[in-house]
Amino acid sequence: MPALVVAAFVTRWGAEQLAAPLKAVRRRYGFTGAAGGPLVALGSASPDVGINTVSAVTGAASIGLGSMLGSTVVSIPITVAVAFAAYRKNRSKQDTEQSDDLTVEKNSVLVDALPYLAIVAVFALLILPAPWRGLQLIDGVIAVLVYVAFLTQALLRGRGGQRGEVSWSTKQTLRAVAGVAVLAVGSYILVTGTRQIGSTLGLQPLVSGLFITAFMTALPQVFTTWSVVRSGQVTSGVTSVFADHAMTFTLAVLPLAIVGVSVDNYPIVLVVMGFVALMPILFAVLSRRHKQGDQYALLFRDVLVFGVAVVVYIAVVGFMLVVT
Repeated sequence: MPALVVAAFVTRWGAEQLAAPLKAVRRRYGFTGAAGGPLVALGSASPDVGINTVSAVTGAASIGLGSMLGSTVVSIPITVAVAFAAYRKNRSKQDTEQSDDLTVEKNSVLVDALPYLAIVAVFALLILPAPWRGLQLIDGVIAVLVYVAFLTQALLRGRGGQRGEVSWSTKQTLRAVAGVAVLAVGSYILVTGTRQIGSTLGLQPLVSGLFITAFMTALPQVFTTWSVVRSGQVTSGVTSVFADHAMTFTLAVLPLAIVGVSVDNYPIVLVVMGFVALMPILFAVLSRRHKQGDQYALLFRDVLVFGVAVVVYIAVVGFMLVVT
């Protein structure tokens, strides 16, 4: 287990090195915080692509499927909670009259949360209906096209942000190359380690992915979100999780679709998909209830709602595993 934790953080480090040049592009062309998320996600969400690729190559595709489903349930509540704490920490240090509530740009709902929900719906249509249940190559092609549409709409609607000069050094290039290598190694350790632990505990590969790999890959999100929000990029810190997982359900689907993945435990997958869809719905509904000027806000009780949703998710899926 300690090796999986280390591998998760190593993989995240590699992803951050890939995300760095994309962040520079965002600053160079002046995309807003909400629009910058999908662009930066090409790098920051690369662990999901790596894990699914390794899963497919090593014959453990169900682990990849479980990981992508489980991580998308827990990552949004974790991101909201950590962002709220980091925002409050910033406020206490600045000692201003700024609101205690976590505020985000209004377009974070339209540019990130709702398009992400649409992507989840498309994925459900690709994988759940009985006539074509599972993932085939055509599903991977459709998923890639969906991501291209998602990225395009975000960039077109998110123009007009402040531009800045960007410089790029040889050292930064080498770090990006190193990130690719580290990402590959970390992904391999995560998949093979999960497979061994799951086999020892007698767990199905899908369940191993849902409750082992998913939580390991979500853990580094805590530190990333804390750092980004503390730097003052509140909207990007919160909405990047939607962009990351939009990529999870699109580009990251391709490796699994190429080898083909069957849905062996349909009731579990159906329930998990319900919770996957619930998280962006909660974000959209709860944030839109509280308008502060030209921004939306999440209150402490809203953070608690996300926490309760995760507890219910674990309880429901755990109960289904026990009785089936």
